[in-house]
Amino acid sequence: MFNDEAQESVEFKSSWKTERSTKDAGAQTSEIITYEADVQSIHRVDAETQTEEEDEKGKLVFVVEEENPNLVNFILRVYPELSQQLQTNITSHAFDGYEVSLDESTSSVSCAHTLTNAALSEDELQVTGLSWNSTGSVVAASYGRFDHEHWCTHKSALCTWNIDRRTLDPNKPDTTIDLSSCLMCIAFHPNLPSVIAGGSFNGEIQVWDTGREDETVIATSGMGSDSHREPVSKVLWTLDSSSKATKYQILSISGDGKVLIWQMTPGSRDLKLVSGFILQTDSVPRSMRLSKARGDAEMGVTSMCFSHEDRTLFVLGSEAGGVFKCSMTSRGPPLTNVHSSVPLRSPVTFAFSPHFGPVFSVDCSPYHRNLFLTCGTDATVRLYSMLQSKPLFSVEPGAGYLFRVRWSPSRPLVFSVVTADGRLLIYDLKVDRINPVITLDVTTDRSPVYSLEFNLQRRQTLATGDSHGRIKIWRLSDELTTQSNREDEFLAVIANDTQTE
Repeated sequence: MFNDEAQESVEFKSSWKTERSTKDAGAQTSEIITYEADVQSIHRVDAETQTEEEDEKGKLVFVVEEENPNLVNFILRVYPELSQQLQTNITSHAFDGYEVSLDESTSSVSCAHTLTNAALSEDELQVTGLSWNSTGSVVAASYGRFDHEHWCTHKSALCTWNIDRRTLDPNKPDTTIDLSSCLMCIAFHPNLPSVIAGGSFNGEIQVWDTGREDETVIATSGMGSDSHREPVSKVLWTLDSSSKATKYQILSISGDGKVLIWQMTPGSRDLKLVSGFILQTDSVPRSMRLSKARGDAEMGVTSMCFSHEDRTLFVLGSEAGGVFKCSMTSRGPPLTNVHSSVPLRSPVTFAFSPHFGPVFSVDCSPYHRNLFLTCGTDATVRLYSMLQSKPLFSVEPGAGYLFRVRWSPSRPLVFSVVTADGRLLIYDLKVDRINPVITLDVTTDRSPVYSLEFNLQRRQTLATGDSHGRIKIWRLSDELTTQSNREDEFLAVIANDTQTE
């Protein structure tokens, strides 16, 4: 089946390898240059410190060895009693509150500037409001009149002064914005130092940017159906709780009983009404109501202040003397007898014992969450607690109407009041609850002082505005602005003692 067989061989040349040609060439190359250098080199220097020669050490030893035995016996004898007394001093309160004062001046308050707009002097306009900007260098004043009997026919203005400017002219503002009706209140933006909101006698809300050279008005509510129907009493900037970013809305109150919240819209000059509340007689307990007032009658709002700890909580003062604790989260049924593009609810959650007349000012304590001050036409300053209806105590300066009360931003026990007889009163509850520690004549003719604002950035500075259109900048002493020991505790004691009455 298998046989051996020889086959012829077949040859073929390999073709996988061929000769290749090569050529040298250079492209985009440059000479590489190198350098050598020392880095992080260290230089050491040796020096002797606190060394003593041998003979000096000998002298010290000699002194120790030669101590007076009488001195040693004396120290051993008095040490136990002295040590016990030092331990007692540590827990003693004998010198609590005592501070060494290096201020030898006889006057603790001085007037640094008197500002006025000479161009408005003939119009007899009053300073209706004051506000400091976010840097504390600029004070703004709103001009108008409080004594309107009919429609407002006055020409008013918004004026600002930079008190840090070397070329400050006390008779000429740095900025003047002329207005067609009385400007009743203003408030600088919390963060933007040139933006100001204001409310006018005709119920309009406007926002200005004084940094602009041409058109300073950047937003306005106009005079539509959603606007206030009475003079605006106060404007405030409040954080927009619905926004994740830090955005502010404008809150306004008025004699028409409304508390309105406005939103600025980018690219538009129109302020948009986003929510609101209304204060009616129904909000007042029957025992505190005026006998002839209807339940659905609107109650004019004259003053307002937010709590410093809970920004949803605020206090309202009214024309009828009522003082109310209110909430921004009120979810009561909307009132149907008032026309508005947004639902208007009652914000009231609690009513306090009322004043005997309009409440011109409310101010919450920055140091105690439950305490706030009020003042008004009944010539009393009252300290209230959020936890009880009756005031903790009242102060009667005997100076007529009281137009503004403000807590000190730097001392928990100090507050200031301006009066109808032209005085600035500064109280220190640590010294005296009844009598002011400082009484200053702001006006020489006993004319009223309407406005008062502390400078939150410069704690020693406050401003007052009077009926002659003058703004005075006051400098306070360290005694009135430097917090002493246990002031917070003392304020808490005032609140706690009265809550048990």
